[in-house]
Amino acid sequence: MPLNALHPLPRADDREAWQKLRAVVDASYAAAAAEQDSSRDVEITTEAIGSATAYLATPAHLKQDDCVYIDLHGGALVFGGGKACREGARIAASRHGIRCYGIDYRMPPEFPFPAALDDCMCVYRHAVNTYGADRIIIGGRSAGGNLALATVLRAQDEGQDLPRAIVLLSPEIDLTESGDSFQTNKMIDVNLPTSLMSANLLYANGADLAHPYISPLFGRFTKEFPPTFIQSGTRDLLLSNAVRLHRSLCQVGAVAELHVFEAMPHGGFGGAPEDEELSRELVTFVDHALSS
Repeated sequence: MPLNALHPLPRADDREAWQKLRAVVDASYAAAAAEQDSSRDVEITTEAIGSATAYLATPAHLKQDDCVYIDLHGGALVFGGGKACREGARIAASRHGIRCYGIDYRMPPEFPFPAALDDCMCVYRHAVNTYGADRIIIGGRSAGGNLALATVLRAQDEGQDLPRAIVLLSPEIDLTESGDSFQTNKMIDVNLPTSLMSANLLYANGADLAHPYISPLFGRFTKEFPPTFIQSGTRDLLLSNAVRLHRSLCQVGAVAELHVFEAMPHGGFGGAPEDEELSRELVTFVDHALSS
């Protein structure tokens, strides 16, 4: 079980406790991410893009030179920055064989909503200007899935061109925690055993948890919404998020794939055959999106 899941979350107003917990959890995340990386044949540079810090990971052997993957790290919108974010960008670039921006977005308690989303928008606009929207894949795991989907919804609201496709892995897209699996999978999910409501309230900082930029499950979807890859597992506390988003996209005629793995907890097993299968399916989805 991840280190952060073993500890009760602090109260939303206990800033010092959140800072201490984040330092410990981020070190654990960084070590775990480094162990997963099987390829060091990736060059990484750090860029300041507007308010955002981003890691640009470039594989030595690019499959395609005219596109980019924007990767948004998980961590309950509070954890997972720094080294873990950098390693996540390296892994995504190595997996897909294309450039990857890992956004080290600002987080609470110092920077609550909308700081993280503002950072994502800065990098997204930069990527659109550099590559064109139809050559961008944006994705994230857990809290990163929240920001990936919220970024697309905000770009849609601002009249910007939308990315070629979206990848959402165990997405934390309902901070109201209203879905069925928040009850049925409580204490069954070994990676995320119970509610993140304290972190949700910390992130929202008084804003409505049901706002589509905070809980993008409740956003406005159309038939023209980018093709979306959604993944979860039958023991994922956030399974209902994935299922409900898939239904919302299907109801408007948008293209959406839902991949649910038997007995998989939030975030995957961590190196099992099912994780490898998911990785292959991700590569197939991204390759198809960029070639179509």
